Amino acid sequence: MPRKTDARARAIATAERLFRIQGFAATGLTQIIAESGSPKGSFYFHFPRGKTQLAEETIDLYLANRAAVFRQISANTTGDAPTFFKQIFGAIAAEMIADDYQYGCLMQNLANELSTLDAGLTERLARGFVDLCDIIAEHLRGCGFAPTLASSSAAALLAAIEGGRTIARVERAPAVFEALADVFCRRWPAPAG
Repeated sequence: MPRKTDARARAIATAERLFRIQGFAATGLTQIIAESGSPKGSFYFHFPRGKTQLAEETIDLYLANRAAVFRQISANTTGDAPTFFKQIFGAIAAEMIADDYQYGCLMQNLANELSTLDAGLTERLARGFVDLCDIIAEHLRGCGFAPTLASSSAAALLAAIEGGRTIARVERAPAVFEALADVFCRRWPAPAG
């Protein structure tokens, strides 16, 4: 019976960390293989299409994890848009504090670099943003937002998160997320009735 290893999972985790810290282009396969501790042969067994396949699988896992966080926050704040906004921004701020402001958003980093270079990865990223917007919009509809307002508010929330990450990373402080939570709670309070 073949021995099971975690080389594949280690490679994906290492790629996510490096893509979030230094970007896609600056991260070479040699570095990923070395830092993950994966044997080169094992790496190409798991990722025969190389860095592109690794990026696809890293995006998929990152999105699944991000969606799970958003769904959990949604479940904890049913019908309560202001608390949902506070918890979303609070979760992102806590994550950035925990990683000492080193990590950007994987999707934002890759989208900035790959939008003109790799149509397949760009399409995957675009679908990911749509999926996250859908989770947020569904929650906001459950809070009484009209469908159009729920969709536009979801898009604004994601844009604010991405911009907030950039500012927090440069300032090395979470204050921007507190400001964003305040603005969202004032602009989009729970609908009356």
